[in-house]
Amino acid sequence: MQFHLYLPQLRMSFDRLVASARAAEFAGFAGIAGMDHLAPPAAESHSMYEAMVTNTWLAAHTEHLTVGSLVLCDAFHHPAVLARQAVSLDHASGGRFELGIGWGSWAGDFSRFGVGPAEPAARVRRLRETLEVLKALWSGEQVDYDGAFHHLRGARQVPAPVGKIPIVIGGTGPKTLELVSEYADWWNVPVTHLDLLDRARPAAGGSRVSIQQLVAYVGNGADRDAVAEAVARRFRHMTPVLGTGPELVDHFGRLADQGIERVYAWFSDFAQPDTLAAFGTEVIGPLSRT
Repeated sequence: MQFHLYLPQLRMSFDRLVASARAAEFAGFAGIAGMDHLAPPAAESHSMYEAMVTNTWLAAHTEHLTVGSLVLCDAFHHPAVLARQAVSLDHASGGRFELGIGWGSWAGDFSRFGVGPAEPAARVRRLRETLEVLKALWSGEQVDYDGAFHHLRGARQVPAPVGKIPIVIGGTGPKTLELVSEYADWWNVPVTHLDLLDRARPAAGGSRVSIQQLVAYVGNGADRDAVAEAVARRFRHMTPVLGTGPELVDHFGRLADQGIERVYAWFSDFAQPDTLAAFGTEVIGPLSRT
């Protein structure tokens, strides 16, 4: 199992983001991912940085981490612009960029900022067109395309990607799973839908499975009750996995037995570098040896 740090670029400086990214890299994390919103969900008054700019900055300040987003909202990005951004970041990072993309889950982004289409069914159709355009442009060949949302005439972009830019798509709906099967290298399954994993897996094709998990890590000497109280206060509507290093090894080991190959770990203390270092020693290390 590999671990990526999920670190929303919210309420923290770029220096703080870099410090956590470097700590994650040193601790054995394979990647880092942020979020993509026009305003932070349920935290609109807080500061937040744009996703692709943040990815670029973190790639420039790390050596090995894969960078990406969980996930970019398709409706915010014209596919020709996104294709160019992705290839630029792919080359700049030496092939360390992954494209996480979805059709948008936070209604406030659409109603508040006038982004469309607002209807979920139309957003799924737009995402399919975007994926088709991205793949066509990444080929380096001339592209003509006529869809309901995107139109290209004699469009061509070079250079092509360094290798293959991996695509991450999340969700368990039938239309989303069709896109996962056709386009995704990674299928991100909501932890609230893990009961659907075995039933939905055939529809996801050959995509590898990842999850996002809120982690309340009880480090050596930490007060378990204090950790539980803090996570309940900060994340009122989410259920974390709470545990010591050995308890988390058992938890993630069971997930690995279910065929889950990647965890986007979202730490309840906002990824303090000391927490990441201890998690690397107590959790990532033992699971890697296993």
